[in-house]
Amino acid sequence: MADVIRIENLTKSYGKKRGVTDISLTVKEGEIFGFIGPNGAGKSTTIRSMLGFLNFDKGAITILGKDSVKEHVGILKEVGYMPSEALFYPTMKVSEVIKFAADARGLDCREEAEMLCERLQLDTGKRIKELSLGNRKKVSIVCAMQHKPKLFVFDEPSSGLDPLMQSTFFELIKEYVKKGATCFLSTHVLSEVSRYCDRAAIMREGRLIKVDMVDNLTESTAKSVKVTADGMHEEYMYNGDINELVKKLSERKLQNLYIEEPSLEDMFMHFYEGKEEVR
Repeated sequence: MADVIRIENLTKSYGKKRGVTDISLTVKEGEIFGFIGPNGAGKSTTIRSMLGFLNFDKGAITILGKDSVKEHVGILKEVGYMPSEALFYPTMKVSEVIKFAADARGLDCREEAEMLCERLQLDTGKRIKELSLGNRKKVSIVCAMQHKPKLFVFDEPSSGLDPLMQSTFFELIKEYVKKGATCFLSTHVLSEVSRYCDRAAIMREGRLIKVDMVDNLTESTAKSVKVTADGMHEEYMYNGDINELVKKLSERKLQNLYIEEPSLEDMFMHFYEGKEEVR
């Protein structure tokens, strides 16, 4: 499969403030690729550099075979981008905003836009200022999808959507990808990555620390241990022989003990916090 996104040694500095350092990754055609990390990890900086919205200090980025610096206008014609916070003219009607976005591309997207609005249950007769956060997100989704781009780039897309609409949104992504599109999904909602993404990259403090298949990132033999013993409460991940753990704990005066499968958040936390191993 061809590389839809190729980032090589991307570095962007904001002076004393953290940017991103030496980011390198590729996204293959037809992938739903997760880009994850806590707020401030450098996800949005990377995306804005990819799309030509930021001048970066070092590196090279190719999107759909085009140079992100020299050909960013051409790239944007083939990309459906949804920023984390989209702003629209507040007095415009939803239908007017959607048409405005299509007209800016010189395209007639009425049929696709109608389908998307119906699926997302979006009232096109309302004005932007009358909409809730969730419904403004829906407008962003329609504007990003209606021209059926080759590449979707979403930055925290599901925040503000109710669970039903989140499910509908990801069903739409899967349908477009099945038809040949590629999706680059930036999020800190780990369950979304686990459920929908093929591969994922983990960012921490402006650096890329891991890229792998999602199944590999979430695979773990570790157990989540919560124990109250000798008047002290402890919580940790344990990755050794469970019999040895029980033997050690039996030597203490136990008040409470829980040993269970770790949550998705627990499994990723050692990446976020820079922990190389669990106990």
